[in-house]
Amino acid sequence: MTQHVPPAAAIASATPSRRLFLAGSASAAGALTLGFHIPFAGDAAAQPATAPEVNAWVVVKPDDTVVIRIARSEMGQGTLTGLAQLVAEELECDWSKVTTEYPTPGENLARKRIWGAMSTGGSRGIRESHQYVREGGAAARAMLVQAAANGWGVPASDCRVEKGVVTHSGSGRTTTYGQVAAAAAKLEPPAKPALKDPKDWRIAGKSVQRLDTVEKTNGRQVYGMDLKLPGMMNAAIKASPVFGGKLVSFDAKAVEAMPGVKRVVKVGEDAVAVVADTWWRAKSALEALPITWDSGPNAKVSSESIMAVLKEGLDAKEAYVGNKAGDAGAAIAGATKRVEAVYGYPFQNHATMETMNATALYTPDRCEVWTPTQNGEGALAAAAEASGLPPAKCEVYKIHLGGGFGRRGAVHDWVHQVVAIAKQMPGTPVKLIWSREEDMVQGRYHPITQCKMVGGLDEKGDLVGMTMRISGQSILASVLPQNLQNGRDPVTFQGLNPSGPEASIGYSIANLTIDHAMRNPHVPPGFWRGVNTNPNAIYLECFMDELAHAAGQDSLAFRRKLMANHPKHLAVLNAVAERSGWGTPTKPGVGRGLAQIMGFGSYVAACAEVMVSPEGKLTILRIVAATDPGHAVNPQQIAAQVEGSFVYGLSAALYSECTVKDGAIVESNFDTYPVMRMDEMPAVESILMPSGGFWGGVGEPTIAVAAPAVLNAIFAATGKRVRQVPLKNADLRRV
Repeated sequence: MTQHVPPAAAIASATPSRRLFLAGSASAAGALTLGFHIPFAGDAAAQPATAPEVNAWVVVKPDDTVVIRIARSEMGQGTLTGLAQLVAEELECDWSKVTTEYPTPGENLARKRIWGAMSTGGSRGIRESHQYVREGGAAARAMLVQAAANGWGVPASDCRVEKGVVTHSGSGRTTTYGQVAAAAAKLEPPAKPALKDPKDWRIAGKSVQRLDTVEKTNGRQVYGMDLKLPGMMNAAIKASPVFGGKLVSFDAKAVEAMPGVKRVVKVGEDAVAVVADTWWRAKSALEALPITWDSGPNAKVSSESIMAVLKEGLDAKEAYVGNKAGDAGAAIAGATKRVEAVYGYPFQNHATMETMNATALYTPDRCEVWTPTQNGEGALAAAAEASGLPPAKCEVYKIHLGGGFGRRGAVHDWVHQVVAIAKQMPGTPVKLIWSREEDMVQGRYHPITQCKMVGGLDEKGDLVGMTMRISGQSILASVLPQNLQNGRDPVTFQGLNPSGPEASIGYSIANLTIDHAMRNPHVPPGFWRGVNTNPNAIYLECFMDELAHAAGQDSLAFRRKLMANHPKHLAVLNAVAERSGWGTPTKPGVGRGLAQIMGFGSYVAACAEVMVSPEGKLTILRIVAATDPGHAVNPQQIAAQVEGSFVYGLSAALYSECTVKDGAIVESNFDTYPVMRMDEMPAVESILMPSGGFWGGVGEPTIAVAAPAVLNAIFAATGKRVRQVPLKNADLRRV
C-alpha cells in the first residue's frame, strides 16, 4: 500500500469557490449520493504531463506492477481490497502484482472530482462506487489491449488478455501491460466499456488475501500517530469539559519552563494546547497547566434531566412521522388485547483504539494536513476553513485509520484544532494527538433515544395495529441540518421505512404509525457504526417478541405471518432459525432469541443462544448470523466483518454507556467505559446468502441484530425483559 507522506506539489488554482467547496464537502460527509460524470473519463488538461497512468484508476509500471487508486478510506473493514478486486477483475491483470494508493482530496478537486466521493461511511465504500470503479478497470483494459493491437497492426477484437498478458490470437504474439501502458495512456477511453457478468468473476467474488495485512502485521504500516516529519513538534490539547463551555484563562508561565515545552496556545474559544518536543512532555505540561473554564448554560445538565426531557417526548402531541399506514390508534382501541412497552438506548462513544490525531504544516501560502479520516474531502474542507486559505492551497494526505466507526467522517474537529495550532507556528510541522481522556469526553456520541410502543392483538392473536414513538436526538439536526426534510430527520427511521432500497421495515402491519419527537440535549451526536438501526432493531424486534408472547405464539411463527410480503427479510430470518435449531429443546437456563432488520441496503438476521445462571451471570454461547448483501465481493472478508460487527454490537449491548454529570461526560477511559473481552465472545456462524440484483453494505448492518437477539434470548432463558441497555445495569436473576 503506497501512501502520500511527503508534501505534494501545489494544486492548480482553477477550482470552485471556497464556500461552494465547503458546502459540497459537508454534503459528502453526510454520505449523500452526489452526481458526477464517469470518473475514468480523464481530463487531459488537468493531468500532470508525466502522470504514469492509463486512466485515473490504473497505473501500470514497466515491471507490470499495477497500482490501483482507491478513493475511499481503509479502517480495517477491507474496502481497499474489495475495491481493488473490482478494478482488477475488469482490468484482467495479475492479482499478485496489484498494489494500491490513495489519491489526495486536493488532486480530486483539481481534477474535477474525477474519483468521485471520498467519504467512507454508511457501509457505502463499495456499494456506492462499484459501478464506476469497475468501468474504470474495464476502460483501462480496453485501452491496453488497443495499444497492443495498434503495435501489431491488428484489430483489438483479435486479441485476448489474461493476467496482464495480451495475446494476438492469429499469430500467438504476446506482450504485457507494462510494455504498452505508455501508449495506452495516450488513447481515448471508451465511453461505455462493457462489464463482466458477476457469474464470470475470477478475482472479485473470491476470498483473496487482503492487500493491507502484511504491513499491519510486520509493523511497517504508518498510522497517523506514528507519523514523523523533520522538525516536527507535538501538541496535546484540552477543550472545555462541558459542551458549549468557554476557555476563560490559563497561566502559561506555570509550565513554560517544564522540559521540552515550546508554546502554550489558545485554540478557538474553548480549548488550550501545549506544544513540546515530545507528546508526553506536552501532555504532562497540559496536566499541570492552571486553566479556568466558563461551563456556560449546560453546567447543570445531568443524565437524569436528559431522561426527563426524553420521557416527556414519549407522549408529546407533536412529532415527525416516518411511517404511517391505516389508523393505528383506532385499531389498537378496538383490539382484544393491548401491549405496551418503553425501551431506551444511551449515549455511546466510538472509542476508536487510535485517538483523534493529525499533523499540520502551515505557511501563509500553503496548508498541508496528514490525518486518518473517513472523508478526505471533509478533512480538506476543515483545513481550508481553519487556515483561511482557499482549498486549492490546502492538501490532505490520508492515512489508514486505527478505527473509525463514523467518528472520523462527518466532523473533523481535530483537523480544525491542529491547523489552528500550526497557524501560530508557521513553517513548523505540528502533530496533535488527543489523550484517551480527551477522546472520550470530546466525542460525537451515538444519539440517546427512548421508544414507546403500543400494539393491539385481536382474538386470534394477530397484530391489528401498532405505534412506535421515538423520543430523542437527531443526528442531522446537529451535523447536517441542511439535510433535514421539513424539520424531519430521515436517519432516525433507519430500518423502519415503509419501502425503499436502503432500510425498510420487514413487516406488513395494516395500521401503523412510527414517529419521532425530536429532543436534542447539548451532548453532540454523531454517526456511530450502525447509526439508528441499532436502537430501532432493539425496539422493533424485542417488541415483536413481546407481542408474540402476549399472543401465546412462537416468536418465529408470529413474525412469519407479518413477513409474507418481505421475502428477503424472511429469507435471512429463516436461515438463522434453521441453522440454530430453532424450536428444539434447550437446557434449563438456556434460551434462544431472534432478530432481523434491513440496514444499509442489506438484509440481516441473527439467532443468539445464551445461558443465564441462577445468580444472573450471562454467557452468550452462540450467534448464528445471515446476511444478504446482494453481491459478495470478498466472502471471507464479509465473514470477518460480520464477526467484527458482533464484537462491536455485543460490547455495546453489554457495557457501552456514557452518562452526564454537571454537563460533562463522566466516562473518560476504559476503566469506566469497558469493552467486551475475548473470553466473553461467543462463536459466530456466518451465513452469506447474496441473492443478486442489488448492492448492499456489510460493515454495519449486522451490528443492529446483536443486541435484540441477545435480549430476546435472555427472556427465553429467564422470563425477564430487559428494556434498557447496557446489560451491565440489569439484574438477570431468574424470576
